Formats: sequence, C-alpha cells, structure tokens
Amino acid sequence: MTNPMRCQQVFRYCLALILFFSLAGLARAADPSVQDKQNAARKAAQETLSALYKAQPGAKAAVDRAAGYAAFNNMGVKILLAGSGNGSGVAVNNKSGKETFMKMLEVQAGLGLGIKQYRVIFVFETEKALNSFINNGWDFSGQAAVAAKAGGKGDAYQGALSVAPGVWVYQLTENGLAAELAVKGTKYYKDTSM
Repeated sequence: MTNPMRCQQVFRYCLALILFFSLAGLARAADPSVQDKQNAARKAAQETLSALYKAQPGAKAAVDRAAGYAAFNNMGVKILLAGSGNGSGVAVNNKSGKETFMKMLEVQAGLGLGIKQYRVIFVFETEKALNSFINNGWDFSGQAAVAAKAGGKGDAYQGALSVAPGVWVYQLTENGLAAELAVKGTKYYKDTSM
C-alpha cells in the first residue's frame, strides 16, 4: 500500500520540476537570440545611415568610397551630478562585407538632468584605421566638444569631424546633424556576445 503523504510529495516534486522547466523555457524564448540581436543592429545601422544621408546627402559618397564605416545608436541619462550612456552598433568593411558587432559606453560628470538619444557614424578612409577601431576599440577620454568641419575634403565630409588620420565622425541628434561632436568619456569596443 502506498503512503498518501508520499504520493503528494512526489506529485509536488514533479509539479515543481515541470513548472521550473516551463519557466526556464519561457525565459530562453524571451531572450533574443544572437541572430535577432544582429538583425536588430543591422536594421538600426541602416536607419542611422538613412538619417545621415537625409541630413547630409554628400555623406553617402564618403561612406560608399570609404574602407568601411561603423554606425551606433546611443542612449544617455544624466541625473544631477552623474550620467551614463550605452549603445550598440556594427562596423562594416566595405570591401569584404564583414560585419563586427560592437558596443559603446559613456560616462559623464557635471550637473544636469535628462535623457538624450543620438547616433554616431564613423567613416574610415583606410582599412588600417577600420581594423584598429575594430580590434582596439576607441576611447574618447575626458570632455570633448569639437566643432564639425569638412577639413578641405569637400562636400562629402561636410558636417563631419576628423578625429584621427583617416577617421571621420558624424553625430546625429533628434534635431538632425550636430554642429558639434560631444564625446564625453566614451569608449567603443567589440561585442563579444555576438
């Protein structure tokens, strides 16, 4: 004869296991796959490039003839004395078509309050500059806000800032192409999860 208490314990144990594995399955289903994350990054990069070309039509020629580019979407929050931001993007080698998925992190100090969303597009004239960005990342330390300029490169780089030899940056805000590039304690690096 079976003990009714023992049967109830076994039933509860089985029910708990079923519930645990069901919830674990739901958690995995809710977590986007690597492919989903990559597709979202690609879509965001294309939207960023489209917004850039609308704001600065000459930029399309610069991106097309460059060794590569990287497009990032960033969200920043500032509350009183501290702020931070993060975002993601993709770097693309125009010659090979190889994509490298990346992240960015921003830390700010100073009085303020608010949320800002902006997009950044790096254009690399040389493969060496592109590979250095992908493999070593990029770090803008301290505070920097520099006026954008074409630097004698004609209409293609109008509205861009030369931040290193062969590297140009466009920054888009909600109001369009930014007249200044604000890169406050920002670091760009490979996303090892993708």
